[in-house]
Amino acid sequence: MPEIIYVKPGEELPDIGDDQSWLFIEATDNGLFYGTGYSWKGDGEGLGYCSLPEDDVSLEAALAPATEWATEHGVPTIWVQANP
Repeated sequence: MPEIIYVKPGEELPDIGDDQSWLFIEATDNGLFYGTGYSWKGDGEGLGYCSLPEDDVSLEAALAPATEWATEHGVPTIWVQANP
């Protein structure tokens, strides 16, 4: 299971680099939570993550599929930045 790290509003999300898996969930100005990420399959093929609109309605709803995807694809950390 990936570690979930909360980043303060206004604080920069980490620059993970091009050689590491990552997943970010960010609050939007309209109160939604948008998730994006990237990892690799075992054969080296790149694999992206983009949250679905129905999962963006709350942080809890966004975290559930993001955590499942991160676990399945070896992403060690989910970075979350919510509004105050």
